[in-house]
Amino acid sequence: MSDEFGDLLGDCVHCGFCLPTCPTYVLWGEEMDSPRGRIHLMAQHHEGTPLTPEMAGHFDACLGCLACVSSCPSGVRYDRLIDATRAEVERVHPRTRAERALREAVFALFPYPRRLRAVRGPLRLYQATGLGRLVQPVLARLSPALAAMERLAPPLGRARRLPERVAARGERRAVVGMLTGCVQREFFPQVNAATARVLALEGCDVLIPKGQGCCGALSLHSGRTDEARSFARAAIEAFERVDTIVVNSAGCGSAMKEYAELFAEEPEWAERAAALSGRTRDFTEFLAELGPRAERHPLELTVAYHDACHLAHGQGIRAEPRALLRGIPGLEIREVADPDVCCGSAGTYNLFQPEAAAELGDRKAVQVGATRADLLVAANPGCTVQIAAALARGGAPMAVAHPAQVLDASLRGLGAASLVSRPHHEANATVR
Repeated sequence: MSDEFGDLLGDCVHCGFCLPTCPTYVLWGEEMDSPRGRIHLMAQHHEGTPLTPEMAGHFDACLGCLACVSSCPSGVRYDRLIDATRAEVERVHPRTRAERALREAVFALFPYPRRLRAVRGPLRLYQATGLGRLVQPVLARLSPALAAMERLAPPLGRARRLPERVAARGERRAVVGMLTGCVQREFFPQVNAATARVLALEGCDVLIPKGQGCCGALSLHSGRTDEARSFARAAIEAFERVDTIVVNSAGCGSAMKEYAELFAEEPEWAERAAALSGRTRDFTEFLAELGPRAERHPLELTVAYHDACHLAHGQGIRAEPRALLRGIPGLEIREVADPDVCCGSAGTYNLFQPEAAAELGDRKAVQVGATRADLLVAANPGCTVQIAAALARGGAPMAVAHPAQVLDASLRGLGAASLVSRPHHEANATVR
């Protein structure tokens, strides 16, 4: 590892301010499953100690939620430390055959929208048959990871492709590109449709490049750095001619804002990557900068707003989504307790570490349920499926929506019932 890595390790003064916000420390109270404990292990390896399976296990158990980055008074860049360490683990740590097979299957599927689209049909058919109750116990015995995949899969409706351009309504105020993502595009097309509608209603021409693919977030945060760069290069080329890129998935937006660091040592891409990072905006961040124009119609409902980790900690965006929601007449926000502790989704974490993820999901579901809100609002697809599954598992299901869907319902005057009375997957997935 580099000298810069060693310098970053030295920034930690082991004060412990990170401990109350670290999900695995909250669960287990183990020092080596806290940020400062992991930094101690990183330092040992950097100084020459071989990477043992036990060390790799502590690094694998980290969610990469970045809550410790927000809580650290010394400005420790744990995000850069854990990304570099994950890459080292992938390079030198020999995984079991089952672990390798699972990881290769996940990364051969989820970052590829066309492959996800190919499994939509069979998955919809499977869901329609109601076989889940029979299959889930079998999967749980065979593989906790496969059981988690089955349990977390959201109900699927029909997915219609978005056009390459959605024209602004009224006088044009901006031209933006829109990332459609992978899981968001294929499993939550209604969120992308709502995003495009809201942007258009607020006076934006929305450009949706046909050839766009994965942004590289899943690979980047799993130590697959070369793979992440490959996806990132394609994203840079797809959006290079767009002045502003609007992203409605917290994890994707965070990764795209990291492109400058991802390509810091590749001179031929560094400038282009940094430029794209600087032009990337979260959906709520962009609308807050743009300012409202379209009329907000009342939505008489209470919402529990969930801070997605890569929005709150990765991008420092907390006030903007709340301000947008508070701008809707009749809507009341109810805060969720311990908002800085992750729900357990964390990209692929709920697939690779299903037991810990389920514990965190159950904990978050209790806190969300305690708000007694009508609707849970979350700005990341992973959080949506994770918390929805935990709420259902706890016997207290709740409707879930993205901020874009809430704004869409208000701007179009659809009323609160459009958000809470229909299954999430049946929400309008077309732009009109």
